[in-house]
Amino acid sequence: MSATPILEVKDLKKHFVIQGNAVKAVDGISLHVMPGETLSLVGESGCGKSTVGRAILRLVDLTGGEVVLDGQRIDRLSTTALRPIRQRMQVVFQDPFSSLNPRMRVGDILAEPIRNFGLAEDAADLEARIARLLDTVSLPKDASGRLPHEFSGGQRQRIGIARALAAEPSVIICDEAVSALDVSVKAQIVNLLQDLQRELGLALLFISHDLAIVEHMTHRIAVMYLGKIVEVATRERAFMSPKHPYTYALLSAVPVPEPGRARTRIVLKGDVPSPMNPPKGCRFHTRCPFTFERCRTEEPKLRSVAPGQEAACHLHDLPATENPLPSRAHERAQPWCQ
Repeated sequence: MSATPILEVKDLKKHFVIQGNAVKAVDGISLHVMPGETLSLVGESGCGKSTVGRAILRLVDLTGGEVVLDGQRIDRLSTTALRPIRQRMQVVFQDPFSSLNPRMRVGDILAEPIRNFGLAEDAADLEARIARLLDTVSLPKDASGRLPHEFSGGQRQRIGIARALAAEPSVIICDEAVSALDVSVKAQIVNLLQDLQRELGLALLFISHDLAIVEHMTHRIAVMYLGKIVEVATRERAFMSPKHPYTYALLSAVPVPEPGRARTRIVLKGDVPSPMNPPKGCRFHTRCPFTFERCRTEEPKLRSVAPGQEAACHLHDLPATENPLPSRAHERAQPWCQ
């Protein structure tokens, strides 16, 4: 794996102005994705995950920050200059039906990005590429002549994945790509994405709230709360030894294969504050069971707290014997989801 990120985001901000007030959907986050890596961006609904993906793709304008793709800054490019860049970064949307044109046959849907980026030499090459794409995502060849409504949800998502692959990208952003699917179909799509990643060397930014799926497929995880990233860690560190109370609370709510197994729960109280008026200090302090005075006045910085792990939490400035964040060592010797 290369030592240089294929995708890098620096201090990304996206604020929406509603009736004169700024909604700070994304308020200064930084992350990177390495070639061939899956970085999962997780958090509760409304935390800003999907806005991050759309801002990276330039589907919405940035309020601030930088987006760097393969060493090239793309956040300030004009529409014309951005066009060839879009070939290298594609997206799979959450809803596999509304993201496909219902009036276009599957063959035409897959042909569109191939034509847009001039990838086919002639009509025969175009047809061959479409056939290979259908085979890659395990759809029959006759799917090319059918309309999206003739397929199941899982099959439509395969079409969406094939459309993303048609442009021959190096990065794919999966925005809740499996959340609308049945459990068994989710597993099939996740396995497909993993196979494609191994075969093609794709980098994936996997946006999700399903931690069971994330644990199965990710290399690293970034946890987001109210427009900020509160923890970044390798999969093993995040699931075995979370260093932020919010991450711990999310993981403690995941069902485990043995319901009777001893576990420590962190039950969050209250509602998520409004991104229009986020709390001062740590944004999580209004719901955190371990809040102390510093949390209410000083915003914690995301910093290294263990090898392969960063967290934005003042608890790590306390002596180890005074840190109230529970240890997971006694709960299980394996990750949360098998």
